Amino acid sequence: MIYEVRHVTTVNYASPVQLARFNLRLTPAPWPGQVLHEHALMIDPMPSAMEEDEGPFVVHRARIAMREPLGHIEIESHFRMEVSEPSFDLDMAVAPTVAQVREAAAAHRDLCAMGPASYLYPSPMAPLSPAITQWAAPMLQPGASILDAGRALMHAIHAEFTYDGAATTADTPPDEAFEARHGVCQDFAHVMIVAARGHGIPASYISGYLRTLPPPGQPRLVGADATHAWAALWCGEDLGWVGFDPTNDCLVKTDHIFTAMGRDYADVAPMDGVFRGGAGQTMTVSVDVEPVG
Repeated sequence: MIYEVRHVTTVNYASPVQLARFNLRLTPAPWPGQVLHEHALMIDPMPSAMEEDEGPFVVHRARIAMREPLGHIEIESHFRMEVSEPSFDLDMAVAPTVAQVREAAAAHRDLCAMGPASYLYPSPMAPLSPAITQWAAPMLQPGASILDAGRALMHAIHAEFTYDGAATTADTPPDEAFEARHGVCQDFAHVMIVAARGHGIPASYISGYLRTLPPPGQPRLVGADATHAWAALWCGEDLGWVGFDPTNDCLVKTDHIFTAMGRDYADVAPMDGVFRGGAGQTMTVSVDVEPVG
C-alpha cells in the first residue's frame, strides 16, 4: 500500500515571540516494511538555521532556529510512503513465552536504537506504576506466548477504557489516565507500555499515522485523520518489534504508517521547542492520509 501524507501545523502567537527554537520530528525514520519515496518539509517563515540528525532513538529530528520576531509559523510535512505486509504471519507465528522474552531482554547487550535495552526501564512520561503492573499481571503470565499476552493486554485496554479527547492532555501521567479509564491513543499506548515494562518486557512508544477507513458507501473525510500512537513490544530476536494498537484493538499492519519510536511521547513528539516571550498561542493541526496505490 502506498500513501500520501500531508501534515500541517500552524501556530499563532498573541504577540511576537523572539529567539524561537523548535525540534521537528515529522520526517519518518527508517523502519522495516516501509519505504519512503519522497519527503518535503516546508516552513513559513523560513528558519534562520536548520540542522537534521538521527536519534537518540528511532527518530529523525530537524532542529530549527527563528531569530526574527515571530507572530506565526506554519510547518507542512508532505511525504509518500510504501507500507508492506509484515514478513511473517502474526496470526500463525510461533512466539516465545513472556518468561523467555523477559530473560532474553535482561541478558541483551545491544544499546542501539532498535535494541530492547533502551525500552526496558521507566522513562520520564512512562514511570513504573504498581497499580498498572498489578492490573496487567493476569494477562502477562510467564508461560503465555508473548503475542497472546500482548493481544490480551491490548484487548483489555480497548474494552475497559473510553476514548475521550477532552479527558487528558499531552502531559497527563499514565496513572491518571488509568485511574479515570478515559483518554486518547497517547494515554492507551502509555498504559500498555507501563504494564509491559512492569513485567520485564521491553515496550516502546510509536508515533505515526493511521489510515481512515470510512463506512461503506461514504466518502473519506479529508482532514479527519490525525497523528496516531500505539505501542510496540519486543517479542524476541526472531520476531523483533511487534506493534499493538489498543485504541483500535488490532495488530499493526498496512493501515499504520510509522514515523518514530521512542521510550514515550516526549521522545517522538512531532513538534516541541522554546521561545522568549510570554505570549499566548493557539495551535491547529491538520493531517490527511490518502491511499494512492
